[in-house]
Amino acid sequence: MAPPPAPAPTPTPAPAPSGGLIGSALVKAMDVPVAPPVAPERQSWMERLSAGLRKTGSNLTQVFTGGQIDDQLYEELESALLLADTGVSATQHLLDEVKRKVASTGATRPVQVKNILGDVLTQLLKPLEKTLVIGQQQPTVIMVAGVNGAGKTTSIGKLTKHLADEGASVLLAAADTFRAAAREQLAIWADRNTVEIVSQEGGDPAAVSFDAVNAGRARGKDVVIVDTAGRLPTQLHLMEELRKIKRVVQKAQPDAPHEVLLVIDGNTGQNALAQVKAFDQVLGLTGLVVTKLDGTAKGGVLAAIAQEKPVPVYFIGVGEKLQDLETFNAREFSQALLG
Repeated sequence: MAPPPAPAPTPTPAPAPSGGLIGSALVKAMDVPVAPPVAPERQSWMERLSAGLRKTGSNLTQVFTGGQIDDQLYEELESALLLADTGVSATQHLLDEVKRKVASTGATRPVQVKNILGDVLTQLLKPLEKTLVIGQQQPTVIMVAGVNGAGKTTSIGKLTKHLADEGASVLLAAADTFRAAAREQLAIWADRNTVEIVSQEGGDPAAVSFDAVNAGRARGKDVVIVDTAGRLPTQLHLMEELRKIKRVVQKAQPDAPHEVLLVIDGNTGQNALAQVKAFDQVLGLTGLVVTKLDGTAKGGVLAAIAQEKPVPVYFIGVGEKLQDLETFNAREFSQALLG
């Protein structure tokens, strides 16, 4: 008698995707299909991030080229962290934790200190990881602020593109009415992404925001993104206008804005931390977009933010291209920084 046929092998499930902007940071409560990210794309992002942070990382990695762990190594590490704009408080925290772990593990070689620093830095940055959720309200209203030159309007355009690609209907509010170029730039993104825009030449920013939120509700939009005028935290009359925009948006939709994002330029180092503190005091920030980390020697500012004002970092950018804005991952950032 012939033996019974062997049972068919159970297929091995495919590994979970490593994460990426689409399907990871933009978790959607609405019923919109989200394509899973492809692992090679994340690898490509890691390569761009490492290249962007090389200027910061090279100063740090040089510390670990010696042959022994001694006071000089720790002094050089302290200097390198401060030069990277990690800030005094975060630098002290990192040094204390590294020394503690070196003692507890019995590490004897500088390369081991480097690995320990990577772990400690990851733990410090971990609270900054957070998922941007849209779709729990309709529309989800996202208010975006930032100083001129930080890449605010471009970041809005990139975010709009990703949202639209996922099937979300987006409406843009051109509430930066003081700068004609800002309206034109936002209009180009709206046209490129085939999304609607509410704009008034020389109109009141709060009125534009109010009209946009009402239009978003009436038209059944999933997301309304409000682009506000760039301003310095020291421009008190303009910061007060941000408060007004937020109040007026709440009149159109009582639970809005659901997200208040600040776009900061990673090249500005400790000044970026000052901006986070100032804008948070005025608006109550829910998240950050950190741009222009490519070629900066001040990539340590995220550690300073994590230590002193841990507002979640939804996205980081290392260039002008669409794929150069990605979700923030503490472990990836630490690996890219230390090589």
